[in-house]
Amino acid sequence: MSDDWDVVVVGGGGAGLAAAVTAAEQGASVLLFESEKELGGSTQLSAGMFTAAGTSVQAALGVEDSAERFFQHYMDLNSWQLNPGLIEAFCRHSGPTLEWLIGLGVEIPAKVSGNAHTPGLCQAGVEDVWRGHVPKDQGYGVVQVLAKAARARNVEVVLNTRAERLIDKDGRVAGVVADGIEVTAGAVVVASGGFAQDPDLLARYYPAALRAGEDLFVVAADGSRGDHLRFGAQVGAGVTGDGWGLLLPTAYFQRLHHWQSGFPPKSRIYVNGDGRRFMDEDASYAVSSGIIEQQGGTVWAIFDERARASLPAGYAHWDADHVLAEAEAGRTLRAGSLEELAGKAGIPADALAATVRRWNGQLPHGHDPEFLRHRTLANKGTTGNPDPIGEPPFYAARLLPAELVCTHAGLEIDARAAVRDERGEVIDGLFAAGEAGAGVLGQRYVGGGNAVANALTMGRLAGRSAV
Repeated sequence: MSDDWDVVVVGGGGAGLAAAVTAAEQGASVLLFESEKELGGSTQLSAGMFTAAGTSVQAALGVEDSAERFFQHYMDLNSWQLNPGLIEAFCRHSGPTLEWLIGLGVEIPAKVSGNAHTPGLCQAGVEDVWRGHVPKDQGYGVVQVLAKAARARNVEVVLNTRAERLIDKDGRVAGVVADGIEVTAGAVVVASGGFAQDPDLLARYYPAALRAGEDLFVVAADGSRGDHLRFGAQVGAGVTGDGWGLLLPTAYFQRLHHWQSGFPPKSRIYVNGDGRRFMDEDASYAVSSGIIEQQGGTVWAIFDERARASLPAGYAHWDADHVLAEAEAGRTLRAGSLEELAGKAGIPADALAATVRRWNGQLPHGHDPEFLRHRTLANKGTTGNPDPIGEPPFYAARLLPAELVCTHAGLEIDARAAVRDERGEVIDGLFAAGEAGAGVLGQRYVGGGNAVANALTMGRLAGRSAV
């Protein structure tokens, strides 16, 4: 292994691979360090959905979209708290990055998809124009295509090797130290992921995650240990995105990605401490966690015996037998009447009974006039109306934002993915992307595919800029 490279990339997830492949495409010599035993990071663990605008997939389905429209939605959803120049660059380059992936071999068929696991185009979040591009073979497939492209372009990959610090020469980042060995480079791209696996950094930069207590579970890659923040501190890098991240709402008993844990029954409602519905139960996680957080405490998923018994087998948690076991243990509440269930949950019995009565007269007949859940179900390709909630015993499972997917605090970057210092000045030779390069993922996660699109789009920009 040479000790002098054009570009050194730290992190072999989606952002790092995109940066490495892009830099190598321009003739650069590229060395990539990955701290784990295999490439992929959190991208490999994801559904691989990629949110983008103005793509060939959209056009083939007759969907009219543009980067400008994407930008407006992105900024509005985040209350214009993000840097417009950075977001404009991300939105403008997301479509071309998706086309680049397709050119490398990622398969995204031009057909309508009802979810994050069926290849095609689906509704990613709360956008009016569908932008969720679901690839064949999920995030694993995307990583395999990028890894193959890296090999074909002579990117040298060193696995199971964690970079320790940056090399700073006369105010310029000029390489890294890994396993005690100095490796010099013309530029360094930090793409080491977030810090979801580091409790101390969570307490500092995303304390909201710790409010879930023992119910918190992390689905980010093991390498999400906050190395980017430690690198940044060595060179005075600015940090942005403090306090932001993505927590998905889950039942207290879930401990895996939802495609492993399973899905709650269609015939269910969510009620707050007043015993009333407060949201579309199938609302995108772009907004659902925020809605739940506004309820000021515990919310409950309410369903009946028919719904429990109809849960499909084979899932780890939302399985009929597992839910029954939770009820037998007293952790999921169970009662012979709604009034008794309300007493156990500590919510007004008359309000819960009225809420269920109203719902039974609405969505089971095809229309949800208050929360419009019938529209969400239709967009997901669901056929048939939910059953009424009426067959005892009745169940109440505690629901809260507890699945930690990604963290948004990281090194402040500009539209070229160059890292800025605490004064806002660019740090020569240092670039960052993915969760490590902050400013694209905001207070509101725009929808399914936001993190993957950020990683690959900004990774590609970082690789290009580093060269």
